[in-house]
Amino acid sequence: MISASEFRNGVTFELDGQVFQIIEFQHVKPGKGAAFVRTKLKNVITGATVERTFNPTDKMENAVIERKDMQYMYKDGDLYYFMDTETYDQIPLSQATVGDTLKFVKEEVVVKVLSFKENVFGIEPPFFVELKIVETEPGFKGDTATGATKPATVETGAIVKVPLFVNEGETIRIDTRTGDYMERA
Repeated sequence: MISASEFRNGVTFELDGQVFQIIEFQHVKPGKGAAFVRTKLKNVITGATVERTFNPTDKMENAVIERKDMQYMYKDGDLYYFMDTETYDQIPLSQATVGDTLKFVKEEVVVKVLSFKENVFGIEPPFFVELKIVETEPGFKGDTATGATKPATVETGAIVKVPLFVNEGETIRIDTRTGDYMERA
């Protein structure tokens, strides 16, 4: 059990039969009246966000989210196949479950498969990946002072904004949480 006074960003708990993760929280102590905790919550199954206030003494049941390392194998139609690296069991996940989390992930990369009570609800890619640029316009010499960017298509098909000096065929490092170019690899 966790009380509302112990809320922190990233904490997961069960509420009304749903599993929520705290995105933001704020302990409020008004001049008059009782203190309360204002929160912004994300439903980890549906992805919906909701704002809610709690009394600091309210107690919720902790929700344990299992994060299991699995290797992304291949896509077949609307199904994505993942292999458990310990047991070699393969599981198919639908496009609805995976969403766009694999847009920077190549085949054979290890990702974290998220589940609650053995029901898979999402994928967590590695924070940083290295991908090769397959298509971009050539940069112009001396045009680097402005910090301008150009679109580049990487080998997974995703489009990333890169500096003008980055060329086709180069490998770059990408932050998968934001989709931003980090550096040349």
